[in-house]
Amino acid sequence: MSTASSTNTITARLVTLARFDSYAGAQHLVDQLSDAKFPVEHSRIVGSGIRSVEDVTGRLTKGRAALHGAGSGAWLGLFIALLFAIFTIGPVWWSVLLTTVVIGALFGAIAGFIGHWVGGGRRDFASVRSLQADEYEVQVDAGLYDEALRVVGRTTD
Repeated sequence: MSTASSTNTITARLVTLARFDSYAGAQHLVDQLSDAKFPVEHSRIVGSGIRSVEDVTGRLTKGRAALHGAGSGAWLGLFIALLFAIFTIGPVWWSVLLTTVVIGALFGAIAGFIGHWVGGGRRDFASVRSLQADEYEVQVDAGLYDEALRVVGRTTD
């Protein structure tokens, strides 16, 4: 962690308190400030050198696409069943629940299968996208800079 003097102003009212190589480090510092009752609503974490990263999680076949679609459809069916529960009295609700979940899963599976089939193999993999930065800065209002330094155990120069 490195500190910056109050002359390193990013905007007219924010100064950099510390820089980190990981988001976890910046998050930990803000958590320390919060634990010390520092007004963290006057701070922010800024990432620079932003890039998009896509982690490939596996091969996507028509069967897996149908399975994922069935899962999404089942969740939608459950949501619809919960809405129907407002108007349903007694044990008939269980049949409504089962019916909407099964129909949702069936339509979801069909939609997932067809959606992958129509793609014609252009994207035969599953992935998770995220944003990552090269560096993260914790910034605070200029008027609170000295207080923030005291909280993190640093002295001003």
